Amino acid sequence: MDPVFRRRAELGVKLAFLALGALLAVAFGLMVWRDHSYQPVGEPVAQPIPFSHKHHVGDDGLDCRYCHTTVERSAFAGLPSSGICLSCHSQLYTDQGVLQPLRESAASGRPIAWQRVHQLPDFVFFDHSVHVNKGVACVECHGRVDQMPLTWRVAPLQMQWCLGCHRNPGPHLHPKEQVFSMQAAAPPAPQELQRLERLMQLPDTRRLTDCSTCHR
Repeated sequence: MDPVFRRRAELGVKLAFLALGALLAVAFGLMVWRDHSYQPVGEPVAQPIPFSHKHHVGDDGLDCRYCHTTVERSAFAGLPSSGICLSCHSQLYTDQGVLQPLRESAASGRPIAWQRVHQLPDFVFFDHSVHVNKGVACVECHGRVDQMPLTWRVAPLQMQWCLGCHRNPGPHLHPKEQVFSMQAAAPPAPQELQRLERLMQLPDTRRLTDCSTCHR
């Protein structure tokens, strides 16, 4: 009796099934990566020290730049070193158990392992200094951190969300003296928007939405 499949046809069928299996594995891997590449919106991120922006910013009035020291001049806003924390906590609450990781960091010289809340994929280029110097306030992307006992994300930070602002940046601009304010300012009047856009010297929409602006 002749075989149902000749040897060459049998090999082709096996290769087709292998290719299909590989394709499914890649698709599953991409799905898992996508789910884990963005932290859920509105879900607090656990930290080695339960740092409260609500207490430090909302109650004590600390300016963003006190801890995020490079936000005005660098792509990376910077995370607070143990030295910055100890500028207060060498005098305040020095014996609190919750600050043990801070004491260990100061003694060992190893930085505190803060967990990123706003994580972007490696293929995305984002520059904090450009945004804050062009009038994009912290609250536009990070929300009212002065009301967050633990920090969470308020925006998806995905491409279409970013492009929405790049296509129409005007409503997201603020005078420079308000960039680090946590108060939700009322939308500026149309005349003020036009003045702000001229003052900030924004690139045209084509440049703002060009692929190379965020992918380099």
